[in-house]
Amino acid sequence: MGIKGTKKKLSRWASITLWLRWRTLRALKRLNDFWHHSSGDWHWLVEKPMPVAAINRELWRAAVPSVSFCVLSMLSCAISTFGLLAGSTATVIGAMIVAPLMGPVIAMAYAVAVANRRLLRRSALTVTCGILMTVLISWAIATMTGLETMNPEILSRTQPTLLDLGVAFAAGAAGAFANSRRQIADALPGVAIAVALVPPLSVVGICFAQGNRQAGIGALILFATNLIGIVFSGSLVFLLQRYGSVERAKQGLAAGVFMLAILTLPLSLSLRNLLIEQTVRNQVRDAVRNQISAPDEANVQAIAVRFGRDALLVDIRLAAPPGFVSEEEVRSLRDLLSRRLNRPVNLEVEVAPIERFRLSD
Repeated sequence: MGIKGTKKKLSRWASITLWLRWRTLRALKRLNDFWHHSSGDWHWLVEKPMPVAAINRELWRAAVPSVSFCVLSMLSCAISTFGLLAGSTATVIGAMIVAPLMGPVIAMAYAVAVANRRLLRRSALTVTCGILMTVLISWAIATMTGLETMNPEILSRTQPTLLDLGVAFAAGAAGAFANSRRQIADALPGVAIAVALVPPLSVVGICFAQGNRQAGIGALILFATNLIGIVFSGSLVFLLQRYGSVERAKQGLAAGVFMLAILTLPLSLSLRNLLIEQTVRNQVRDAVRNQISAPDEANVQAIAVRFGRDALLVDIRLAAPPGFVSEEEVRSLRDLLSRRLNRPVNLEVEVAPIERFRLSD
């Protein structure tokens, strides 16, 4: 291509660039004119953060362990405990809405942001009272009913992961923002449902009543994750809205970072184990279909995955006709899982004989 051709091509690109720039500026001008023409004089609708005096009054009121706080805490704990024992998701959600524990927790976040030690002590005392009250009542209810059940509603709150910390961060930010805006106070029940402070404490009481300390400690870690995540992210949101200053809040933020660092390790391990367990379950189902003859006649009822010291422990429960699965097929299944997962696998397969009756007219 000669010099003339190059100049011609550059001139064409320059023309296209100028045309696109002109069209963009014209579209932006039309959008700006439309906005101003349609909006009118609505400056009074602009959302503004609540004054410091107003939000101080609201959060101080929420941080006091009043009679209303105690009554609602007891009722929400009773609703949550009965709902967990019955395995009722709707009942547990109702307990989240009734629970008043979110108020003093957001007050703790505000106290960290403005470095108000008195408010922090008061709200921490209220949260502690709520924790003890919830655990004791749920323990008493579980002991009196005598039910020793670990349904999915309970088990789901005994193995926290980093995903729960993410929920706590988002819920804390939403709670702090909603408390600083009068117009969106209706969002607070949704925040309480999202973070679910009371059900983990109820699970702690239930598990301790049943003597299952390991599950109880897991539920307690979940509550600590929610509490620390809400306080930390909530204080950041308050700081972003110029309540307090980073200089005054640096000690509280440093303490929050330290506690989050401590929680991150067990939560990361739990998430890793959850991902491995899900992968193993999928691999087991695929392997059963590929290794066992006539898989349509076998029904995988349960798959349990445990992490041993030297190998992965996999227990499979099958429902199949008598003599349906041979030892050679089980050995082939174990070898296939070991190759796919790239780790030693100890496999135990339990086959429950089934009988089918088909009646027709």
